[in-house]
Amino acid sequence: GGFRSVCQETAPAVRLISAQHSHHVIQQVLNHLDTHNKNTPRVRAGIVQVLLETVAIAAKGSVGPTVLEVFNTLLKHLRMSVDFELGESSRRNSSTSVSSGRGGKESEERIVQNAIIQTIGFFGGNLPDYQRAEVMMFIMGKVPVYGTPCHTLDTVTSGFKSKSMAAALPPPFLDPLFSISLMEDSELRQLVLEILHNIIDRHDNRAKLRGIRIIPNVAALKIKREKISKQDVAFMKKHGQQLYRHIYLGCKEEDNVHKNFELLFTTLAILTIELANEEVVIDLIRLAIALQDMALANEESMPMFIRCGINALVAAYLNFLSQMIANPPFCQHVSKVIELRNMDAPYLLPEHIFRDKCPIPESLDKEDRQLYFQTADMAECLAGPGYNAERLSIPYVPQVTDEDRLTRRRSLVDTISLQVDIMSNSLPDKVSADRFTPDCPLGSDTTGLEEQEREKRRQVMEKFQKAPFEEIAAHCESKANMLHDRLAQIFELTIRPPPSPSGVVSISAGHTQHQSVPVYEMKFPDLCVY
Repeated sequence: GGFRSVCQETAPAVRLISAQHSHHVIQQVLNHLDTHNKNTPRVRAGIVQVLLETVAIAAKGSVGPTVLEVFNTLLKHLRMSVDFELGESSRRNSSTSVSSGRGGKESEERIVQNAIIQTIGFFGGNLPDYQRAEVMMFIMGKVPVYGTPCHTLDTVTSGFKSKSMAAALPPPFLDPLFSISLMEDSELRQLVLEILHNIIDRHDNRAKLRGIRIIPNVAALKIKREKISKQDVAFMKKHGQQLYRHIYLGCKEEDNVHKNFELLFTTLAILTIELANEEVVIDLIRLAIALQDMALANEESMPMFIRCGINALVAAYLNFLSQMIANPPFCQHVSKVIELRNMDAPYLLPEHIFRDKCPIPESLDKEDRQLYFQTADMAECLAGPGYNAERLSIPYVPQVTDEDRLTRRRSLVDTISLQVDIMSNSLPDKVSADRFTPDCPLGSDTTGLEEQEREKRRQVMEKFQKAPFEEIAAHCESKANMLHDRLAQIFELTIRPPPSPSGVVSISAGHTQHQSVPVYEMKFPDLCVY
């Protein structure tokens, strides 16, 4: 308590420090925070408050290591605070008697966490775009512990405006963010979508789109938008399928609630506003059709609420899209389906299915074509200049990527099977090369080789399923040691100085030594000299 009061008294004085010396103060406060990392929550929160006052001065002018050091230290203490809170909570749960004094400690750790997130958000919000993108990738590089880094990202990305989507969502940031979007925590998936909205919504249209609903007049919303730039067209060509895939997978999560569907609707709408040219519009319609078909086919035995929710999402989005592209026949088709649903199947509309105590049907009549959006009808509406309506007949199928390995969807056996497939595909010398020799030309009978491959895979899977744990561990350890040896060889070759251009080589103690030669003494061929 005493230290907190000192911090509060010190904070105004911190404002008097000139910006050019503020990085020294930041360094001292960070060191102080490290020194007191096991002190009471209020002491740590007080130190973070002083740091907030300091970075308020330094944020505009901070460059280089100072920025990442601030974020690194704050993220470290954020994880520690979460660990303290969880540890205290587990001890309380395991204890037979709960004292009244214990309850305050959890809330005090929340004070520390909120102070850290506030500081990260303030600091990140004042950085220039290029540095903020670096910070986002830096945070994503940290292992998400209980979703905490996602909360900091939500704060840092708030108000983020980047002209180029490729600069705002580079692969080192986009890939791990999408991996988190596949996790089983519905609130974590909501947070990922909100982070995406922070970045993609460059014209602040989210407030106009809040809530999933059938918007009667989209023009009345006065949506702000600009013509899609060439850079953003290139971004969607490269990453569009990745975006569609995560929306598709996010829709069928069994623990989705009303808010998940709201955020998915907003995601589709913002993509349409910010990144949709004619080609992307066709892709988004294909995605909507695929979602509808998935809910109707129900091959994964989804709960009826999720199936109805997906249909409601598709209706809300196609209603929005048809008005955004201002295609009267398309609007008429969508309106007709929505009108029939209002009369015969209201549970397929967002205003009904997401209402409390909405009656949920026992089954969906997929044979009643008038209740669902038809590909052929929409293709006919879009048959004209600008749109390649023929592509609508190509069913959307989400790409299978390595991200699936990060989710709970794969069991141990599935993972082993995937590894076996990768191993078999990475052995061209023994298998693939034999198939395409003059003795075994392309198109010849390879049944015997395929049988051998299948038998090898079966033996490996059986070994991992039935062998003792010690044997499996020893097998994996030997592979790890072999990998380590190979890496050591690569590093040895990598760090060895390159041969001298002048060809000067000496041998010392049995090892070849390559002497470095200054550039101005190198002898280049005449054709290389300008």
